[in-house]
Amino acid sequence: MNLTVNLISGSWFWIAQIIYFVFLLVAITAAPWRTLFSNRQLQHLFLGTTVALMLLWQMRAGISPGLGIHFLGVTVLTLMFGWDLAILAATLALLGTTLIGQESWQGFALNGLCTIVIPVLVSQLILYLVERRLPKNFFVYLFLCAFVGAAIATLCGGLSMGFLLWISDVYSGTKIYHEYIQFLPLIMFPEGLLNGIIMTGMMVFYPDWIRTFDATTYIDKQ
Repeated sequence: MNLTVNLISGSWFWIAQIIYFVFLLVAITAAPWRTLFSNRQLQHLFLGTTVALMLLWQMRAGISPGLGIHFLGVTVLTLMFGWDLAILAATLALLGTTLIGQESWQGFALNGLCTIVIPVLVSQLILYLVERRLPKNFFVYLFLCAFVGAAIATLCGGLSMGFLLWISDVYSGTKIYHEYIQFLPLIMFPEGLLNGIIMTGMMVFYPDWIRTFDATTYIDKQ
């Protein structure tokens, strides 16, 4: 769901730019820089996941320009680092993808909004609701935050991209639906599965890598 060409312009282009850079600025302000700079393991995880995400985004499919679909992987980042560092890591991955020519510079903020900010915030919202409304259970956290959370985050990101292309008169609603929207459910399940498998491995073997997961609460007290 990335814009590899310059398609959207006008007022919606600038609105999307403003929203993305506002959230990027908030993430920069909120990020735990002191912890990141003092923790060598966290630095390696942050940079490693950034590179892995950049490589993941090279695998994509689509028909018309702007209607491409690929794995996002940002739900894992959100659960590992929190929403602030997740936005920053994914932004660095998007920057690298743009530098090698896979994305357009004009579409940088639009891609950032639809493939980073919105999915990350949706993942964070689901995490918040699970922690506030449901029991502290290993499987509840894993299934709802990782599997379901990733699927819903992908859907929201894809719908936001489709909305921007439609409201900007780039493509008709019918074309967007037939070439893009109807395929979103096909990527939602594997996206949820991918994020769930990664989170399962980390929760079992490396729970200290996950900022939002407290093994003492979710495992030891069960």
